[in-house]
Amino acid sequence: MIEAKRGTEWVLRFQDGEDLMDRLRGIAAESALILLGIGMVRDAELGYWDGTEYQIRRCVAPCELIALQGNLARDASGARVAHVHVSLARENGTVIGGHLVRAIVHNTVEMALRPLQDVVLERKAESSGLVGLFPRAT
Repeated sequence: MIEAKRGTEWVLRFQDGEDLMDRLRGIAAESALILLGIGMVRDAELGYWDGTEYQIRRCVAPCELIALQGNLARDASGARVAHVHVSLARENGTVIGGHLVRAIVHNTVEMALRPLQDVVLERKAESSGLVGLFPRAT
């Protein structure tokens, strides 16, 4: 990963072959907003919450990453949670989207991230089965 950081302005570039979700969970910001991302990914898994569980769709072939946003938080155990939604364009121009479960960077992914300084993002299990966001000021 290549990065430039100044205060709350971070620009990151992930490189070919990197596991995007693993790299996001490894970012050294306690809580952050993922403002945007573009590039390409392959071996992507997208989830759609059907009210009970995530239905997983796979896109093995390289796809253009045309939109990416989300946040970085911690769960009750202190583990990093990356909650990311994406839109991917296939070679034929069709677009698919959803909750990003997994993806490998294909060529490059460029991202803007804003670490939060006076707000902490926490994830907690809810009765719906989802892990809800609980922001709090510090």
